[in-house]
Formats: sequence, structure tokens, C-alpha cells
Amino acid sequence: MKKDLHPTDYRLVVFQDTSSDFKILTKSTAPTDETIKWEDGNEYPLIKVHISSASHPYFTGEEKIVDVEGRVDKFKARAEAAKKALEARKAAAEKAAKQPAKKAKKSEETKTDAPEEVEKADSGAEVVADESDK
Repeated sequence: MKKDLHPTDYRLVVFQDTSSDFKILTKSTAPTDETIKWEDGNEYPLIKVHISSASHPYFTGEEKIVDVEGRVDKFKARAEAAKKALEARKAAAEKAAKQPAKKAKKSEETKTDAPEEVEKADSGAEVVADESDK
């Protein structure tokens, strides 16, 4: 096994749940600059957490949304933006599909002014030919 793989600087630390004000004193190597005075009168490093067993729905049986950093709002905004972008793409695709049809009509109108004749081919299909082809 590798030597010095695991940390050796374990110390007593207070973990505080910010949503339920639940605190627990335990050992940890997690770094922190904050301190708190514990029930025994000593001061310990403090690590704030957003969810613990005191506030997690699995342990409490209550459903509660903890939105500390605006994650729910950011998600809803991204979802709304994606929906608008999809609608814009659909509208652009529909518009693009209509434009070639208009262009085709215009190109038929702008063809040479020579009269056209419709000839019957041997197969019975109609063929359009200009008089200049004769």
C-alpha cells in the first residue's frame, strides 16, 4: 500500500446546517476560516452545509425546496430560453419553407415570354417545350 495516502490532520470541527440550524461536533480534515463557540465553551472551526439529516426530506419526511444559490430559478430561466429558441427555430423553418415556393412562382413568371407548347410524349406524360426547340 502507498504510504501517506490518507490525511493525518484530523481535528474537531462543527458542521452547521444553515436551513435548520442543526449543529454537530465531529472530526474532519475539511479546511475553514470560520469558528464557532460550542456548548462546552471551546471554540471550534465551523463548516456550513446546506443540507443535513435534520433538513433532508428523506430523514424528515417533509418535502422542502432548498434553493440557496438560485439554482431552481436558473434552471427555469434556461428551460424558458430553450423553449423560446425552439419556437423561433420552428418559425424560421416554416418561413424558409414558404419562401422557396414563392421564389418558384416568381421564376416561372419571369421566364422568357416565348409561348410554350405542351407535347405528348410516347409514354403519355406531358412535356413542356419552347417553340425555339422545334
